Amino acid sequence: MGKTLAIDFGLKRTGIAITDAANMFAFGLDTVESNQLMVFLKGIVPKEDVSTVVIGLPRRLDTSDAHITQNVYLLKEAIEKEIPVVLVELIDERFTSKMASQSMHTAGATKKQKKQKELVDKVSATILLQSYLSQI
Repeated sequence: MGKTLAIDFGLKRTGIAITDAANMFAFGLDTVESNQLMVFLKGIVPKEDVSTVVIGLPRRLDTSDAHITQNVYLLKEAIEKEIPVVLVELIDERFTSKMASQSMHTAGATKKQKKQKELVDKVSATILLQSYLSQI
């Protein structure tokens, strides 16, 4: 069984997290420009032996679709088509950005670090992945 990779998709930037080989722990990996995401994934999947890709599914509090939800469904389809060797799963991502900001605050991040959207995206992907790991 390969590693699991999580995607916190955004229209501009996408946070990426990955597990260790035993699929026990999540680690922030990178933040990539969303228009370069597929190129990044095609490189990282074989390099890191990724078998599962988890994508955060944005929903509103009432569980209705958010403005970006349709883009996430399209991303899932594109990954399944372009990288058929991985299993692609969707997981509810409500509150991950807020949890990322709180985690950064608790960890003692500076104001400057908290404003770095790339870092928040990577931490959000890590929280998303750790949440997924706790459910499997």
